[in-house]
Amino acid sequence: MKTYDAIFIGAGQSAPFLAARMAEKGMKVALIERKYLGGTCVNAGCMPTKTLVASARAAHVARRGGDYGVKIAGGIEIDMRVVRKRAETVIMDARNGLIDWLGGMKTMEVVYGQARFTGPKTIAVNGETLTAPQIFLNVGARPIIPDFPGVDDIDYLTSTSIIDLDTLPRHLVVVGGSYIGLEFAQMYRRFGAEVTVLERGPKLASREDEDISDAIEDVLRAEGIAVYTNADGIAFAAKDGGIAVTIGSGKPEIEASHVLIATGRKPNTDDLGLDVAGVAMDASGYISVDDKLMTNVEGIYALGDCNGRGAFTHTSYNDFEIVAANLLDGADRKVSSRIPAYALYIDPPLGRVGVTEKEARRSGRKIMISTRPMSRVGRANERGETQGFMKIIADAETKQVLGAAILGIEGDEVIHGIIDAMNAGTTYPALQWAVPIHPTVSELIPTVLGDLKPV
Repeated sequence: MKTYDAIFIGAGQSAPFLAARMAEKGMKVALIERKYLGGTCVNAGCMPTKTLVASARAAHVARRGGDYGVKIAGGIEIDMRVVRKRAETVIMDARNGLIDWLGGMKTMEVVYGQARFTGPKTIAVNGETLTAPQIFLNVGARPIIPDFPGVDDIDYLTSTSIIDLDTLPRHLVVVGGSYIGLEFAQMYRRFGAEVTVLERGPKLASREDEDISDAIEDVLRAEGIAVYTNADGIAFAAKDGGIAVTIGSGKPEIEASHVLIATGRKPNTDDLGLDVAGVAMDASGYISVDDKLMTNVEGIYALGDCNGRGAFTHTSYNDFEIVAANLLDGADRKVSSRIPAYALYIDPPLGRVGVTEKEARRSGRKIMISTRPMSRVGRANERGETQGFMKIIADAETKQVLGAAILGIEGDEVIHGIIDAMNAGTTYPALQWAVPIHPTVSELIPTVLGDLKPV
């Protein structure tokens, strides 16, 4: 049996950094990964998908060249092999960087293999048994494939496998109208594919307020993407070298060349032997953790997507920061102190922080709301990108900003002014006295705050 100070299972955006902190202190650690270092972000998520988004935007801007007085002779052609190669290069650069960094640490052992608990503090991997007083789970999540009729009879794509495409689909049907599905829908439309989005619920991006969801749908429809909501009868059948997709009575059959199923993700916790260790999970398989990310078993922690406390790279990394601060730096940090923030990377992007309007209304607070269309933002007009709007929600009594949504040009960057202010506890009247740089999108934040009205 091999003994360590700490064992890490999974190498996403939490474990490698916490393992490195411990190794730097001279602790003996084992980092076990069944496939690739870096987790979803590096290998099948943020990095490759945002590289693809960049290629798609380049095509979109090139097609709009005439709007800016830039004439491009001939049509715009997309070389999907080059597109895929760019994404692959980004993946491999990041993955190899992690391999070199972690491999150079004297007290860290990187082990490739499937780990499984054989007891509360013992792990079996590659025929060996490892033990440590502290064990950290960072095993991530994978796509959910619902039991649609006929789904097993077709070669469907997931958010992981679609990254390997080096040919352009004739007609891509995206099943799932949330963040992952919408990014791929717009991306492949800009590459030149016909695209249809099917959403079983009444709205796209259903987590958002209805005005945001409607504006997102407007953006996609404006680019020629077909959208069907309330598609509650989805079924598939192989047909004439393609895929026949039905979406309920009274709606047309769709002839697809490719189908992407993007209906959510589930944690990779079903093959770890957590029951043997006595680690508690909820009904969906997420590992139950306390406010400091420890499970019900002393010394076993769950970080990242598998704990159900956040499904983003930045929340996973923050899990590392919380545990590292508490275990190594003598701090007292908690997950409940984290203000939720995220982005949807369609173009224009959506930046979000804090509560939505519907959440604020349900809270019983006295709230104030202000909105401003991007058509009344100078920077947006100068760039010729005026879709979307800005929205801020505040507490009328405490003067604290409760949440914001910025759907528009550079919304994913502009939102950070609000994120920082909320984390600092700055009141909105104080923010109104900021002197922002002109011409920017961010300069409108004090203006939007000045237009807050009670609801």
